[in-house]
Amino acid sequence: MSGSFDKPTGRLATQPPRTRPEVGPYQGTRTQPTSGSRTGLTSRSDAGGSEPRARRSARSATIAPVVPAGSVTGRSLTLVITIMCFLASLTAGAVYMMNQSASDWLRGMASEVTVQLEAKERTDVDKLVAEVTGFLSRQPGVAKVRALSIADAAQLLEPWLGHTEALSALPVPRLIAVELDRTSPPDFDVLRAALANNFPGATIDDHRRWQQQIRTITRSFALGGLAILLLVGAATTAIIVSATKSAMASNRDIVEVLHFVGATDRFIAREFERHFLRLGVRAGVVGALWAILVFLAMPAVMELLGGGTVTVAELRRLIGVASLDLPGYFLLGIVVLVIAALCMLTSRIGVYRILNSQH
Repeated sequence: MSGSFDKPTGRLATQPPRTRPEVGPYQGTRTQPTSGSRTGLTSRSDAGGSEPRARRSARSATIAPVVPAGSVTGRSLTLVITIMCFLASLTAGAVYMMNQSASDWLRGMASEVTVQLEAKERTDVDKLVAEVTGFLSRQPGVAKVRALSIADAAQLLEPWLGHTEALSALPVPRLIAVELDRTSPPDFDVLRAALANNFPGATIDDHRRWQQQIRTITRSFALGGLAILLLVGAATTAIIVSATKSAMASNRDIVEVLHFVGATDRFIAREFERHFLRLGVRAGVVGALWAILVFLAMPAVMELLGGGTVTVAELRRLIGVASLDLPGYFLLGIVVLVIAALCMLTSRIGVYRILNSQH
């Protein structure tokens, strides 16, 4: 407050000071009130109210991501990564199911051999089969012996010769299935020699040739699946590198401001890798779910396409039940994690290279 001398009374009177006009750049004449006026109190109140709003805006600016979700790394990139993860999951699941089926085949072949008896003229084949069956059942390491009938042998030949009555007139060899004891299997060389001495013309097929062929086919499919996975990984890496460059170019001003306020390259790279990690996990889960739906719908699709029950049976004989078990689903989860980690690491390395080239 300021004072003025009142001439009639001779006393010092107190008056509020006069306001001083001031012209602002965006408005007309305004007054600057003093701290004691009502207008001054209202001004302090507004200032106090604007302070929390400034804090909220600063907090929202801090929470806002460096890489916006709707930028060049948005839906199009998510769709591409989803397709890549779908192909990787489909390949890994198919190789896994074929490997499981091949393992079942090999275990079945390792626990069973087949004895073949030639059907010669002037020979009682049924009596010979009974004698060989009794001889094999007494050998050590043999768990069970089962002689196959002529109808069973014809059924085995039906996929190659078809259903025909001419098989009954042909000298079809008689077969004896011998189930072995897995804990203590017999010596095949000794068993083969004893069988040849007692029953000339009888041969043993231990399925070694079939086992080798199955192993070769399984390894070929595994190598092919590994090559496809490597190609998918290389394509995913190239896509993430391109997306990282586009994201850095579109957010160049933001990166420069972050550098200006003291942000390190590690902080900027961490923001990018978090964004691409979330993108990889989201796209990977969707791709893996689509692959699971394909595996579940495969038998029904084969039947609808005209293959019939025979084709479905052959498909199940080839790759099992065409569905994944618990380890199979775990394998698809590993594929999702690998895709997500690949997206994260590729973006991080790409950001570091771009930032180092700008220094």
